[in-house]
Amino acid sequence: MRSVLFLCTGNYYRSRFAEELFNHRTVSSAINWRADSRGLALERGSNNIGFMSPFALEGLRARGVTVANLNRFPLPCTIDALKSADRVIALHDREHRPLIQERFPDWEHRIDFWDVEDIEFMQPSLALASLDKQLDDLLRTLDGNT
Repeated sequence: MRSVLFLCTGNYYRSRFAEELFNHRTVSSAINWRADSRGLALERGSNNIGFMSPFALEGLRARGVTVANLNRFPLPCTIDALKSADRVIALHDREHRPLIQERFPDWEHRIDFWDVEDIEFMQPSLALASLDKQLDDLLRTLDGNT
């Protein structure tokens, strides 16, 4: 089984949505990949209350996804998490590249950067739709790499 690691700032909204939706879609396919997620700066999530963003939960439910690990609090990114992943995707280039450069500088060239902005800059319905599409594109590229 190969793995993809999704990174966002707080591991509360975008990366958790990506992890759950990716895993939901791979269960019903022959793609031999699983996702995990971590946050690059959990300390910045002072408004993150509970286990997962209500916007992420609502978006997942609207897509027929039952959250596998609803009671998991956000987790910080570690070197071990990075090393264990076959592919690492940070969900917003301008926001996450500086955090990678500061906290994991040797990893910047190994990470793919997407452009899904956080809730302050992009409505959740648009952000989650963008993630949904990018996950579909990713799954198509991984389909031949099982």
